[in-house]
Amino acid sequence: MKRAALYVRVSTDSQSVENQTLALQEVAQRSGWEIVQVFSDEGVSGAKGRDRRPGFDALLTAISRRQIDLVAAWSVDRLGRSLPDLVGFLSEVQAKDVDLYLHTQGLDTSTPAGRALFGMLSVFSEFERTLIRTRVVAGLERARAKQVRIGRPPTPASRLEKVEKALRRGLSVRKTAAETGVSTATVMRVKQSMTVSENRLETVAAA
Repeated sequence: MKRAALYVRVSTDSQSVENQTLALQEVAQRSGWEIVQVFSDEGVSGAKGRDRRPGFDALLTAISRRQIDLVAAWSVDRLGRSLPDLVGFLSEVQAKDVDLYLHTQGLDTSTPAGRALFGMLSVFSEFERTLIRTRVVAGLERARAKQVRIGRPPTPASRLEKVEKALRRGLSVRKTAAETGVSTATVMRVKQSMTVSENRLETVAAA
């Protein structure tokens, strides 16, 4: 018996996931699936990322841990509105050998026809990933040709000196970052650099 997880979502608080849940439960009963969990996001747009959709995030965690064998959703747009997000989701379920059932589209990858269609979706998914990589590389090359700096500008030396002085006064990393207006990552790099320099001085002095 397949361990099935239902994923239901509505975009506004005035809507309900009840109809989606009931329909998917009926399909599960007919198909002989064991529903192990229902993941729900209510009042959340499908355009939101994983970090803004706790139900979807928990579903992906269950997939990665191989706690389920099949994901059932009302429609593909319940899973996401962004093509890159959908591509990522398809890749995730494929990598973990998890089947996918989409009620509206009539897709069931646990059947031979569904697996064939899913294979076609995989081709388009890979094509989309290739396009994204190509666009990124082309964008970087154009930026380099125009001598546009890629990434954050370097922190001014004067500000780094302030960071070092604050650390020597005994301030914590967070307090130093707040006082000098730099990121905690920058403060940590300065602190590590100071530690390396001090260790070298101690080694030279002991020699």
